[in-house]
Amino acid sequence: MALAAQRLCFHGKTALAPMVRVGTLPMRLLALDYGADIVYCEELIDIKMAQCQRVKNEVLDTVDFVAPDERVMFRTCQREKDCVVFQMGTADPERALAVARLVENDVAAIDVNMGCPKEYSTKVSFYSTVRTCPAPPVLILSALVKGVSKPVTCKIRILPSLEETVQLVKRIEQMGVAAIAVHGRKKGERPQHPVHCDFIQAVAEAVSIPVFANGGSLDLVKSHGDIEAFRESTKASSVMLARAAMWNPSIFRPQGMLSLEEVMEAYIHHAVRYENHVSNTKYCLCQMLRERMESPLGKQLHAAQTTAEICEAFDMEDLYNETQAWMKTRKEVLSSGLNGQDADFPVLDGDVITLPVKFIRREYQPQITPKVCLLEWSRRERLEQPAYDTTQRPLDRAFQSTVTVSGKKYRSTMWEKSKKFAEQAAAVVCLRVLGVPEGRTEGGAIAPGSKRKREVGLDHGDEDTDQTTANGLCGVSDSSSQKRRPSKSQPDSPKELRPGSAS
Repeated sequence: MALAAQRLCFHGKTALAPMVRVGTLPMRLLALDYGADIVYCEELIDIKMAQCQRVKNEVLDTVDFVAPDERVMFRTCQREKDCVVFQMGTADPERALAVARLVENDVAAIDVNMGCPKEYSTKVSFYSTVRTCPAPPVLILSALVKGVSKPVTCKIRILPSLEETVQLVKRIEQMGVAAIAVHGRKKGERPQHPVHCDFIQAVAEAVSIPVFANGGSLDLVKSHGDIEAFRESTKASSVMLARAAMWNPSIFRPQGMLSLEEVMEAYIHHAVRYENHVSNTKYCLCQMLRERMESPLGKQLHAAQTTAEICEAFDMEDLYNETQAWMKTRKEVLSSGLNGQDADFPVLDGDVITLPVKFIRREYQPQITPKVCLLEWSRRERLEQPAYDTTQRPLDRAFQSTVTVSGKKYRSTMWEKSKKFAEQAAAVVCLRVLGVPEGRTEGGAIAPGSKRKREVGLDHGDEDTDQTTANGLCGVSDSSSQKRRPSKSQPDSPKELRPGSAS
């Protein structure tokens, strides 16, 4: 178990706390975007999870744990695999172990909720029995530590007295858990009550395992700079944020918090990308708006019944429509038996949109190359000229190029033998993602218009002088090129990467 615990470090971290209806995949990914080190899923009850089947969702590129009624109880993806902690509510060692083994290969750690004071959770989290009969939680933690390969942690609330709290955490430590999160409030206390930093400090000083300080959102943690101050005041190893992160997840951002509008739009991107349930998306956005729910935006959000209506409220209809179209195409290709990596599905590598494209010279006319088509399309759309950035691999001296168009970057995942071919491949990727003709001939035959090309006597290799011919083969009329009117059939710029693989 010692080796397993090393995979996820719990020292000096900031974490998104487990929050019911909040800690779903979009919120977890958003927290990671802004700088969170660890993200906890919402508490999931072992009885429900034990009935789930693990399903690999090829369309979304996720792993889903699906209940018999086809409801997705837990969804995760490759990006968070090394930092997501699965929290469960349980009162049965055998069932807890079965659920942990079900999910352990898709998460970084397993957490047991031992501190939620709400009635529905006390029935499975046994908080009410902790003081009088600590054996059940001890047995569950012991079974998990011995039975799974991933680190096991737990989250508690403080008990009525400091002595009782310290005794409990010492016994928990003896079970071999990797870390413990301490919410510094007692069972009957609510957010309006001050957090007991002295209790958390006593726990941190009493055990050798990492301790997460939790409960400072209302008074102590209002900006990123307050996180370290809270950790220092409690002498804890790390800090876990709940409501402060729910209200504005950019609190994890070291450079400072972003506007709520920007944060909500970023959340919607993840929600649409991963087909988050509309009620959950709406709930999380409402938690962010808080006192602004009576604003026109809040009222429109409150009235929204579908994801499309939520996107409409935030003027993000294009994102929704493009994503739906792309999902439909992906489903059709996957149903045809093609492998997702063999199909033309864009994949986001950092901030670069990629496709596996090889530039085959004989499939294009000398003057009607993908670079020419991309240049002409950019001019028609009144965009800046495409910019190419090419690198060479020392091992075999192969080339790879990235083209930037309208602030978006495109690159082929395949390396080329020359700088020119690498740039052409990057142009092909951009054109295919945009849905713009790339000037490719059918089966390598002479494309329509090649006779006209010879008649006008264009010089080979000059992209600027090839523009007239490019217009014909790239689907652009001479008149439209001269007038420079924006195309009604093409978007002004690639609004958003169409989902197709891991984020």
